[in-house]
Amino acid sequence: MTGRNAVGDRDPGFGVYVHWPFCKAKCPYCDFNSHVRPEVDHGAWRAALCAELDYSARETEGRRVTSIFFGGGTPSLMDPASVEAVIRRVGERFDLDPEAEITLEANPTSAEAARFEGFRAAGVNRISLGVQALDDRTLTFLGRQHSAAEALDAVALARKHAPRISFDLMTARPGQTPDAWAAELDRALAEGPDHISIYQLTIEPGTAFHASWRRGELVMPDEETASAVFELTQDRLTAHGLPAYEISNHARPGAACRHNLTYWRYGDYLGVGPGAHGRLTVGGEKLATRQHAAPEVWLRQVQAQGHATRTRTPLARSDRLDELVMMGLRLSEGIARDAFHRELGAAPEACLDADRLAALREEGYVTLDDDGLRATAEGRQRLDAVLGYLLA
Repeated sequence: MTGRNAVGDRDPGFGVYVHWPFCKAKCPYCDFNSHVRPEVDHGAWRAALCAELDYSARETEGRRVTSIFFGGGTPSLMDPASVEAVIRRVGERFDLDPEAEITLEANPTSAEAARFEGFRAAGVNRISLGVQALDDRTLTFLGRQHSAAEALDAVALARKHAPRISFDLMTARPGQTPDAWAAELDRALAEGPDHISIYQLTIEPGTAFHASWRRGELVMPDEETASAVFELTQDRLTAHGLPAYEISNHARPGAACRHNLTYWRYGDYLGVGPGAHGRLTVGGEKLATRQHAAPEVWLRQVQAQGHATRTRTPLARSDRLDELVMMGLRLSEGIARDAFHRELGAAPEACLDADRLAALREEGYVTLDDDGLRATAEGRQRLDAVLGYLLA
């Protein structure tokens, strides 16, 4: 499935994000809106997700949905019938592209992998597996509920049932060496993935790891080691035909995640479910939307009024510029000139500070040409600093 939203086509598309907030256990590094509940009324949640889609469809009439993404939490804990109902409702209320990418995030436990056939029958055509590591000791440390063997079995089963798969791995873990990471990465590459996401472990406030780190029980790799792991990752994956199309994401040509490209290209998307964010252009105004985060509050709100929108904020021109640049410079393709005109009505040279832009170009961190604005490989490696300077 290459479709019109493959890498190289700069149309951002229009996506629908569906948040499933429940997990079997809370991972010690996770600061996402995820919650552990002993029981979930799947029928009530199915009806509420569909109701929120009904509400949102009223102001997005005529928009063609190019991707649906079930994120979480752990969407592979959903009843496949609920996934099917949500996909069907999107098709009823929107113009759903026949080639739409429909992704579901999954944990690679054997119990959840057994549902893959049901998810495929429901309409899912891309499975994203949260593998995170390929050795059991690290998986236990990360609080994962699967073994390395289960993860590899789940990859094989996902490939059997879904036309497209991806899996995540985590680097910059305590005690990780470049040599150990190289061996683990080679084991992952032996699975022949078309898409792989590599995320650095970060210590986020409010997580169990943050508490351990503050007590001095958790020692993170130094900057030199983390940099060596990053460079090794880029070299290894590029050599295997999976170059980075975004800072943390690697894919073979045509296998990029189309839904996430909508975010990075600053396209519009609906967010339904607890805590889901959205960006919608209505009447020439870009709106930032956010749903109530607490699952029970969200559910009561939807049952009472058909939606659980907590905030709906018009974005100022400066906010749109910041978001466009912060998202777009993560991509190796950068930001197309058309995107600046679409969002801001002007060329990049007219939107950005000329002196700061010139300084970054001279240092070799960004390029600007007839195609658009891009961060170089060196610029993407230190993107936080580049963005802080460019958007100051």
